Amino acid sequence: MADSTRTEEFRVDGDRVVSKIKELVNEGNVRRIILKSEDGRVLIEVPLTIGFGVVGVSVLVAPVLAAIGAIAAIVAKVSIVVERVDDKPPAPPSNPTA
Repeated sequence: MADSTRTEEFRVDGDRVVSKIKELVNEGNVRRIILKSEDGRVLIEVPLTIGFGVVGVSVLVAPVLAAIGAIAAIVAKVSIVVERVDDKPPAPPSNPTA
C-alpha cells in the first residue's frame, strides 16, 4: 500500500505561527512544514520524521520552533504549507452497472 501526500496552506499572522505549527504537528501525519513570506519566498523548511509519537515529534521540533518564532517576530504575515501523508488506501474505482 503506497502512501500518498497532500498539501495544505494556512495564512497566519506572525504572532500565531508557533502555536499553529504546534497544533499541526500534534494532529499527526505531517511530513514537512514550509514557512513562506507574503511574497512567496521560503523562509524555512522543516522535514519531520514519520513514526515518532506526538511527544517524540514535539521534543525534536522544539529547537526548530524557537527558530520559527524568531523568524515570525520579524514577519507580519506568513503562509504555512503543510505536507501530509495519507496512509488510507485509495478508494476503488466505481463500477457503474449498465
